[in-house]
Amino acid sequence: MTCWYEGPLAAFDTETTGVDVETDRIVSAAVVVQDAPGSRPRVSRWLVNPGVPVPAGATEVHGLTDEHLQHNGRWPSPVMEEIARELGEHAAAGRPLVVMNAPFDLTLLDRELRRHRASSLDRWFGSTPLTVLDPRVLDKHLDRYRKGRRTLTDLCAHYGVALEGAHDAAADAQAALDVVRAVGRRFAARLERLSPTELHTLQAVWHAAQARGLQAWFARSGSDEAVDPAWPLRPELPAAA
Repeated sequence: MTCWYEGPLAAFDTETTGVDVETDRIVSAAVVVQDAPGSRPRVSRWLVNPGVPVPAGATEVHGLTDEHLQHNGRWPSPVMEEIARELGEHAAAGRPLVVMNAPFDLTLLDRELRRHRASSLDRWFGSTPLTVLDPRVLDKHLDRYRKGRRTLTDLCAHYGVALEGAHDAAADAQAALDVVRAVGRRFAARLERLSPTELHTLQAVWHAAQARGLQAWFARSGSDEAVDPAWPLRPELPAAA
């Protein structure tokens, strides 16, 4: 029987106007689907005119300017629906979804759906919930004592995965997918008997523990920065009174 990390996977990634999931916007997104290691991926891409200025710092990261997005990007409303529908189709087909740092990309998509479609991400999955594999959470749990950063670039270097064109949504999605396969192979003895659904549940527990550890480190460092333990989607903030 084929292990999940050798079978079909989909991966999702976004590029954005910033790092605040409640206020920033998606400017590009991609879904990459690969049926088996080494097989040709199928790629869906979206370019979005977010309707707000793109800060210079964000453009420095992904290279997408206001002018380019205004001329070539689509309005957010239909794009967000298309992305959510595609993710729902992968869930219905039983394909696990790889998302690096899932609470960022999935929460941002959820907020965009609420903003532009009066909808939410969970409404697109019906009786088949999303099954997420997050290379950051998996790596931090399975190799917890390794020092150093764990960005996508760092994970690619550690697991020997090629990352060409970093900060392009499709390139990052493909790299995250390849990292998850590499993590699966390296820790096969611990992972091969677990289904993606079981791993999804475990990752929520692991991420919460990781968040508590990081929160404690911030406290010891004198920082009041808050770490959200929710995974893979942060709950909606209550409306202001």
